[in-house]
Amino acid sequence: MRPNRALLSAWALALALTARAAPALPSVDPFYAVPDGLEKVSPGTILRHRTPPSRIGSPGRLLKLRSSHQILYRTTDSLRRATATVLTVLVPPNANLSRILSYQVAEDAASINCAPSYALQLGAAANASATAALLDLGNIESALRRGWVVIAPDFLGPRAAFLANELAGNAVLDGVRAAFNSRPFTGIAAEAEAGAGADGPTVVLWGYSGGSLASMWAAELQPAYAPGLRIAGVAAGGAVPNITTVVSTVNGSPFAGLIPSGVLGLAAEYDFDFLIDQHLLPRHRREFYGARDMCLAGDILAYAGRDVVGMFDDRSLVYTHPVAVDILARNALGRRVPGAGTPLYVYKAVGDEISPVGETDRLVDAYCAGGATVQYERVLLSGHALLAVSGAPRALAWIDAVMGGRSTAGFGHRSCKGGRTGRAGRAGRSLEY
Repeated sequence: MRPNRALLSAWALALALTARAAPALPSVDPFYAVPDGLEKVSPGTILRHRTPPSRIGSPGRLLKLRSSHQILYRTTDSLRRATATVLTVLVPPNANLSRILSYQVAEDAASINCAPSYALQLGAAANASATAALLDLGNIESALRRGWVVIAPDFLGPRAAFLANELAGNAVLDGVRAAFNSRPFTGIAAEAEAGAGADGPTVVLWGYSGGSLASMWAAELQPAYAPGLRIAGVAAGGAVPNITTVVSTVNGSPFAGLIPSGVLGLAAEYDFDFLIDQHLLPRHRREFYGARDMCLAGDILAYAGRDVVGMFDDRSLVYTHPVAVDILARNALGRRVPGAGTPLYVYKAVGDEISPVGETDRLVDAYCAGGATVQYERVLLSGHALLAVSGAPRALAWIDAVMGGRSTAGFGHRSCKGGRTGRAGRAGRSLEY
């Protein structure tokens, strides 16, 4: 079959236009630079803002928006140091400015050039920086069609500290604060604005996989870090309670690329490059550090099936070295319990290939025992990647109920409210859908 020259020419033109439209990479864009002297600045304070350099969307899927904004705001890292990161604010044409969805994109990478604020823009893929953000566009679009304002924080911070989860949780909470502070140019309802509800606007968090980590950490941190901030609900899919287990589970699998990106992300936050350099075998150095220049899709392709643990001179390093053990323990879920006033909808595939479902079972049990409010669905005949897609409609339905102030009864085969277990209880059967 002879190629259609007109079609090929149109395709080439589209690629050329996309390439020309590519925004500057965050690594060289001054907008992302963290200012000095943030120690005395309140978390959530807006440091600068702008309209995104490029439209939001991907070729063939441009989002319909009333306005879009990028905000650099002050937050706090995992070592309690003041820092700053970027929030993307998307306001739909039919916006209800008192309904806000904080959508945590599963960035899962150790490069700042994979930040959602960049990857959500048209042309980002032309710079080889496409991330999971492109996969999340459908969920974001569904939320916008409901009239919700969508905010998406770069919760890995200015150094792409993947798996530095206290930073991630703080960044999510401070992103909500920044959204409230943006009212003069976004129109978002203020926390106590009349007509926005007795307790202010309704804010819900949603994330899957790496996005669930940030969302659940935000829920755990909120009572102490942002006690005055009301979060109406948290939807979290594909939870990853224990990072150490993930190393064992994904090494040598199609998801092995999560290991180098996770190690390098944590090193960016906790400064333990010395430990990597001391134990990484020289013949693997270039390959391992290549993850600093790749996003999630690149990591998955580059390391699929690789024995990444075997790139080190000690296969037990991550399980026995005091530095590694301490850092991984610090970043595990379940060290705190979300407040009972922030209900969680947790959904997890029984056959999850990255994080065993049993660990999420135990996390939910711990939350319930600690007084949290949780609705939990264990999904049969699904895996980690599949549930990211198949679980989204049900998560959206739960969020829709929370946004509308309606009952969420019927969600979750296992539930607890303020520590009281209901429905099928702790020994409940899995729900298949």
